[in-house]
Amino acid sequence: MAAMHALLSGFAPIWILTGIGYAAGRSGLLGEHAEPVLGRFVFHVAMPAALFTMVSGSRPAAFAHPAMVAFAAGTALVSVLGYAAGRRFFGRKRAEAAVSGMASGYVNSANLGIPVAVHVLGDASFVAQVILFQVLLVSPVVLTLLDSGTQRGGSAADGLRRMLTMPVRNPVIMASLLGVAVSAAGWRLPTAVTHACDVLGAAAVPTALVTLGLSLCGGPAGRGHPSAGDGTGRVTGRTEVGVAVALKTLVQPLAAFLVAGPLLRLPGHQVLAVVLCSALPTAQNAYLYAREYGLDTGLARNSVVASTVVSMGTLSFAAWALGPSR
Repeated sequence: MAAMHALLSGFAPIWILTGIGYAAGRSGLLGEHAEPVLGRFVFHVAMPAALFTMVSGSRPAAFAHPAMVAFAAGTALVSVLGYAAGRRFFGRKRAEAAVSGMASGYVNSANLGIPVAVHVLGDASFVAQVILFQVLLVSPVVLTLLDSGTQRGGSAADGLRRMLTMPVRNPVIMASLLGVAVSAAGWRLPTAVTHACDVLGAAAVPTALVTLGLSLCGGPAGRGHPSAGDGTGRVTGRTEVGVAVALKTLVQPLAAFLVAGPLLRLPGHQVLAVVLCSALPTAQNAYLYAREYGLDTGLARNSVVASTVVSMGTLSFAAWALGPSR
C-alpha cells in the first residue's frame, strides 16, 4: 500500500502539469508560439540553473558505488540498443538515433525518482547519484551526438572545432561543468546566488511538463517544426515507440537486476534501488533536447507519455517482488 501511494504521489504532478499544458494548448491561452518559447526557456535558462545548483553541491566520487555500476550497465545497454534500432530498423540519422537511445535509457530520476525513492527505499541518496550520472556522463554524450549530427556541411576541422567549443555553446553542459568546478574547489557561493539559482531551477521541471503537454496538441505550435511530422507516418510510428518503451521499462530494469543480483551479488536493498531507478520512465529531457535541436519530437514525446503509463506497472511489480517483505 505504501509503495502504491508513493507511485501515485510521484505520478500525479506529471499527469496534472502535462494536462494543464495540453488544455492551454487546445484553448490557445498561451498563443501559438508558447511551446518553442517555453522550450527554449527551460533548455537555456531554467535547466542550467537547476543543474548548476545540483552539481555544485554534490560529490561526484559517489559514482564508485557498486550499485552505480549495475545502473550504468543497464543504461548503456538499452541506450546503445535504442540508438542501433533507430539507425538500422527505422532509418534515423545520427542525431535522431541519439534521441532514440535517450528515449530508451534516460530515466525520469528527478521529479518521479525522488518521491518514489523516499517512500519505497526510505531515502533518495541513490537517486541523487543517478541524477549526477545522467547529468555529468549521459547528457554530454547525447548532446555531442545531437550537435555533430545536426551540423550542416563544413570541413573536418569545422566539425572538430564545433565539438571542442560545444561546452561553451551548450548551456546544459556549461552549467554542469561550472558546477563540477565549484564542487571540486570546495567553494561556498553567496547565499543570494544560490537562492536565485534555486528559484530559477525550480521552474525547470514544471515548465518542461507544461511544454510537453503543449506539444501533444499539434496545431499551430507544430507548424514549421519537425514535431509536426513529415507525413510519412515515421514520426509517431507505434512500432518505433513500442521498441523504445519496451527497452526503457522492461529491458533496462531486467539488465540492471541481472548485473546487481546474480553478477555483483549486491544486498537486497541495493538491488531494489537499482531496479526501481532503472524502471523509471523516460525523462522529458529527451523531448526537450529533440525540440531544441530541431529534430522530430514525436518519438521522444510519445515515449515519455507511453513509458510513464507502462512504468506504473513495472515499478509496482519491482517494489512488490524485491521489497523487504519478500
